[in-house]
Amino acid sequence: MANRIMLNETSYHGAGAVKEIATEAKARAFQKAFICSDPDLIKFGVTKKVTDVLDSEGLAYEIYSDIKANPTIENVQNGVAAFKASGADYIVAVGGGSSMDTAKAIGIIVANPEFEDVRSLEGVAPTKKPCVPIIAVPTTAGTAAEVTINYVITDVERKRKFVCVDPHDMPVVAIVDPDMMSSMPKGLTAATGMDALTHAIEGYTTKAAWEMTDMFHLKAIEIISKSLRGAVANEKEGRDGMALGQYIAGMGFSNVGLGIAHSMAHTLGAVYDTPHGVACAMMLPIVMEYNAECTGEKYREIARAMGVKGVDSMSVEEYRKAAIDAVQQLSIDVGIPTKLEAIKEEDLQFLAESAHADACAPGNPKDASVEDLKELFKKIM
Repeated sequence: MANRIMLNETSYHGAGAVKEIATEAKARAFQKAFICSDPDLIKFGVTKKVTDVLDSEGLAYEIYSDIKANPTIENVQNGVAAFKASGADYIVAVGGGSSMDTAKAIGIIVANPEFEDVRSLEGVAPTKKPCVPIIAVPTTAGTAAEVTINYVITDVERKRKFVCVDPHDMPVVAIVDPDMMSSMPKGLTAATGMDALTHAIEGYTTKAAWEMTDMFHLKAIEIISKSLRGAVANEKEGRDGMALGQYIAGMGFSNVGLGIAHSMAHTLGAVYDTPHGVACAMMLPIVMEYNAECTGEKYREIARAMGVKGVDSMSVEEYRKAAIDAVQQLSIDVGIPTKLEAIKEEDLQFLAESAHADACAPGNPKDASVEDLKELFKKIM
C-alpha cells in the first residue's frame, strides 16, 4: 500500500509573509479576489491587513463575511451565490478554521455544482474538479486548515457537524504570518493551540500513521509544547513558534487522519456550540488514557517531545502517565477548563452516537463503541 502526502503548492512563513499575497495573485494572473473573513476580524482590522496589500497593488476584491464560528450549510450556500455574483476568480480565506472551512466548501461547490446541497460533501465526496484557487491566510495558530484537505460544516437542522475530506480543497497557497495572529486574545490563543496539540498527538497515534507523518507530528508536539504558554502571554517567540508548530501538525494529520478526541469535540461543538479547541483540550487527556494500551512506545516519545526528563528509565506505565500528565498540565496552565457544565445526562446517547458516526472516529488507535464514548463524555461532566 502506498502512503500519500498532500501539501500546498506554495507556502510562505514568517513575519511580513502577508505581502506575498500580491506576488502570488499576479504570478497566477488572478483578476479578482473573493475574500472570506468573519465579521469580528473585519471589525478589529485584521482583514484590513490583507486588503491593504491588495489595495497597494491595485488588485480587485470583494468581501464575504456571512460566516459563523461554526460555519453552517446556509453560510456556505449564501457564499456560493455571492461568489457567482462577484465575478471573482480566486478566494482569499482570512481567519481561523471557520473562514477557511467556509472558503473550501464554497470553492468546491462552485467547481462541482452537483454538491450544492452541501450535505453530500460529507466524508470523502467524489468531486471531479479542484476547487476555486484558494490563498489561505490563518489568523489563529491551531486549525492548520491552510494545509489540510479537511473542512467541517455544521448542520443546524440536525444538530451535528460533518467532516469533509477532499484532496480537491487544498489551498494552492498558504500565508503563515505570525503577525496576522498577534491580535488573538488569550482564550482563543489557548484553545486554538490545544487544538493544534490534539492534531499532533492524534495524528501521531492514529492507525494510518507512518514514518514521515510521525516526523511531522513529533516536531509539532515539541514546538507547540515549548511555545503555547509564551503565545498565550503574547510573547513574540511563542507566537512565532505556534505559527510554525500548528502548520507542521497540519502537514501530518491531514494525510493520516485523527481520532475520537476530535470526533467527540465536533459533537460538543454542534450540540452546545463549545469552541472546538476547548472541546479538544478537554477530551485529549481522557482519550489518551483510553487509547494508551494500543499505542506501543509512542507515549514515551510524546513525553520526551513535551520536555519530560528521564523517560528512558521509566516503565511503560510511567511514561504513558507522564505523557498524559504533561498534556493535562499544559491545558491547565493556559486556562482551559476540565469540565463542561452544559452536558446533560439525557444528551449522552445522542452525543455518543454522533461521535461514533464522525469521520474522525475510525482513525482512533482503539476502536470505541457508543457505550465507550458515553463513558468518556461522562468524565467531563
